[in-house]
Amino acid sequence: MDTRLTEGNIGRALIAFTLPLVLSGLFQQLFNWVDAFIVGNINGETALAGIGATTSIYNLFVTILTGFTAGISVLAAQQFGRKEYRKIASMLSSYSVLLGMTFLVIAMLGIVFTDEILSFMNTPEDIFPSSSGYLSVVLIGVPFLAVYNVFSAILRGVGNSRAPFVAILISSLSNVVLDLLFVAGLGYGPAGAAAATVVAQAAMTVFIVVYSFCRYPELRFRLSKSILGAAAIAEGLSFGLPPAIQSGATSIGNVFLQQFMNGFGAMTVAAITTAYRIDTVILLPIINLGSGIATVVAQNTGAGKRSRAREAVRSGILMMIAVSLFLTMIVFTAGKLLIAIFGLSPETTAIGGAFFNRIAAFYIVFGLSTAIRGYLEGIGDMLFSGMLGIASLAVRIACSYIFRDVFGNMVIAYAEIFAWIFMLTVYILRYMKKRSM
Repeated sequence: MDTRLTEGNIGRALIAFTLPLVLSGLFQQLFNWVDAFIVGNINGETALAGIGATTSIYNLFVTILTGFTAGISVLAAQQFGRKEYRKIASMLSSYSVLLGMTFLVIAMLGIVFTDEILSFMNTPEDIFPSSSGYLSVVLIGVPFLAVYNVFSAILRGVGNSRAPFVAILISSLSNVVLDLLFVAGLGYGPAGAAAATVVAQAAMTVFIVVYSFCRYPELRFRLSKSILGAAAIAEGLSFGLPPAIQSGATSIGNVFLQQFMNGFGAMTVAAITTAYRIDTVILLPIINLGSGIATVVAQNTGAGKRSRAREAVRSGILMMIAVSLFLTMIVFTAGKLLIAIFGLSPETTAIGGAFFNRIAAFYIVFGLSTAIRGYLEGIGDMLFSGMLGIASLAVRIACSYIFRDVFGNMVIAYAEIFAWIFMLTVYILRYMKKRSM
């Protein structure tokens, strides 16, 4: 069907597959960057904080979705290594419909109860209208994201990371144009930024569906009773549920952490959510290199080439060290400047810069744990990875409350650092155990 990662130089294969993933992630994050940049500079810091206060809620839906589809991507890669092409097609049809309908219902409920959700989040009164307007609109795009992520996951599993990049590129450019029209031109504020994002996500989804059906005739399906394959759903759940549960638990934890952070006031909310927005983009090379390692390991595991799978993680760790150190230097030299471009006051920028510098010093810890996680998930150790993610979240939440009086509003950074260290330690122990089996 497409690209085999079971042959040739492992380092070159890893780089060639990962680079489009990194670029896809960068452009996908441009959605939030453009929304925040334009709203922050046109509507002011309060409106920007309003968007930031919705991040954990929106990510609750998105990360569950991306976590699940990351799992079925690994399964598709293993099936591709075993040349089980019919199973891949059945999984695509089953989960496109199943997840699309599920997240349609979830999005509708989120829209109906937007104000109640924000009230539960202890959203400050001065940013509540902006948060409500943004969240109630941006949730409309979640069903489109569900279908897009299923198609993208299957394409990655068969070695095609280029098509998702093109889809993201198209949607990102559309989002920029629409943001300028809706926010700067028509003055719709945060709700206009959300509408621009939804339209761009719909365009992205249409593109990847049409591309997949044209490029891979064997993946085409029709809406009929046979579209849902029981075997494909069952096997997909075994791979998709552990990372989905872990991602969902992490996002639920982030909801409580957002509530915790809201207690420090609008200035801290604006500063740290903006820093996290930038941090999310900067960490993409690390996260996507981990995904690349998982896919390469999965294809080679499916093909029975276990020594090559171990070679992939060794090469990946060396790449991860170099990438992590490079990203740390970027933050140390330009992190505060990146925060300032969102139109924040000098005082707020200083808070964000201080937060940013603290977590950037430990990027290498996060990078190494991501590399080892990629290997473990590639060989099918999904449940352990998911449970460790939940455990590290518990460490993060506990540290936030325990050390609040010690670190003040910087406790959120230190809590994340402690969670990263915990996660790396456990992943190393698990990797050593798997190698000895």
